[in-house]
Amino acid sequence: MLSKEPTFTSDLNQNLNLKSMKKRLFSALFCSAALTASAQTPVGTYVENFTLTDINGTVHNLYDYTDAGKMVVIDVSATWCGPCWSYHGTGALNDFFLAHGPSGANDAMVLFVEGDPSTNSADLNGTGTNTQGDWVTGESMPIIDLTTSASFENTGMDIAYFPVMYVICPNRTILKSGTAGSIGTLSLLNGYVGDCPASASSSNDATLLSYMGETKACAPVDLTVKLQNNGTAALTSATITAVVGGSTVATYNWSGNLGTYDAADVTIGQYQPVTTGDLVTFTITNTDANASNNTISKTIGKASTGASNNITVKVTLDRWGSETSWKIRKSSGAVAYSSPAYTDAASNGNYPQPDINIVLPDDCYTLEVLDSYGDGFDGSYGNGSVQVFVNGSAIGGVTDFAGADDNDKFQLEAVAGLQELGATSFNVFPNPASDILNVNFEAVNASYTVQITDIQGRVIMNQEFSGLQGTQNIALPVSDLSKGSYMVNVTSLGVTRSQHVVIK
Repeated sequence: MLSKEPTFTSDLNQNLNLKSMKKRLFSALFCSAALTASAQTPVGTYVENFTLTDINGTVHNLYDYTDAGKMVVIDVSATWCGPCWSYHGTGALNDFFLAHGPSGANDAMVLFVEGDPSTNSADLNGTGTNTQGDWVTGESMPIIDLTTSASFENTGMDIAYFPVMYVICPNRTILKSGTAGSIGTLSLLNGYVGDCPASASSSNDATLLSYMGETKACAPVDLTVKLQNNGTAALTSATITAVVGGSTVATYNWSGNLGTYDAADVTIGQYQPVTTGDLVTFTITNTDANASNNTISKTIGKASTGASNNITVKVTLDRWGSETSWKIRKSSGAVAYSSPAYTDAASNGNYPQPDINIVLPDDCYTLEVLDSYGDGFDGSYGNGSVQVFVNGSAIGGVTDFAGADDNDKFQLEAVAGLQELGATSFNVFPNPASDILNVNFEAVNASYTVQITDIQGRVIMNQEFSGLQGTQNIALPVSDLSKGSYMVNVTSLGVTRSQHVVIK
């Protein structure tokens, strides 16, 4: 669903409430568009092909242009968008097309895309009711009127706002992405022509473009990378390794058939992150013409674990709280909890909300934070955050984002407090004991009860502790106990571990 900005007319200065004032300031650069997208697609992303027809019936195939060695500039605007109209009025895009398109140097192509499917040809020609003016008259560049957003976004390029611009190199990767007004001046566009990588020249040149898998997970993750043929001959095989801390964790011998600049997603294997930030290095081990593009790295983390089924969600909003919502999703994708509706404040600032306490079963959860306007927690209006706490410690959260959504993962294991204790980490010493008995274990930020019971199960000594974290050594005085056999019990979150001890 597209959220449309008001048309910029002379009477916009009248009868504006605080909310619309924010929108006008925000819209000085761009207009809100697809609210499920977090931002424009980043630089370096591999772009899939599209075939679109312009308003004159000419068919445009992206790869036809890039395979011909041309850089492609795409401006996605909406007829109702004020900043789009302002950029359009500079003439930069059309001037670049005349200089570098088919009638000029013929080293680039330009496509103007009207990206809101709900507008029509009348709006494009300036005679409709949802337009800033005539977008067609006097323009030489091809103009495409999208009938569906998917016909464009299936390429991997998001329409996160209007006007969004993408500059695509002959190797089918994004060279520049951002607001057209920021990256689309004529001088910048002219400079981009020489910035694309050199055309494929060696017969054998495999390259790793990017990591495509999860970057934070509870369970083992699929190590998936995008493999591209940057050579002139078909790429039919490649061996790819994944290394963490000097040790190879996965190897895959890929085979297939990729033409020049074709790409494929290759899953090398699975990896269970050990820390919250494991650096994984991926390498093509085959010898080819260019070793410099054979290696990429990505930090992949293990989701933090909470040893309880009771979580607390702490929320701080910026001024425009009504834009913020959040959900907690189960590993199945089902929504486990949705936030209440929030309200706006009268001035800029940070606005803490009442804590929300939730009971959830053991699972791997995703915290999704959404901003209906698409500008996230904007620092100029305050600094917002949504964080998940277990026993006073944060195990997940979103504290800074600038788009329409962000997320984080966390895991709940209510029995982790003691289930993870092995024989070596739960120690009782000395054994036998006569004066002080030491109980040593690793705590995971939970409450613990340490007891001594006799053989009949009667409690002889009981001590309770809350919020323990890390290595614990509990010293129990036993000099007054009768000689004999006893049990030491450590209980947390409903799970008890026991060891036999002798008092002499």
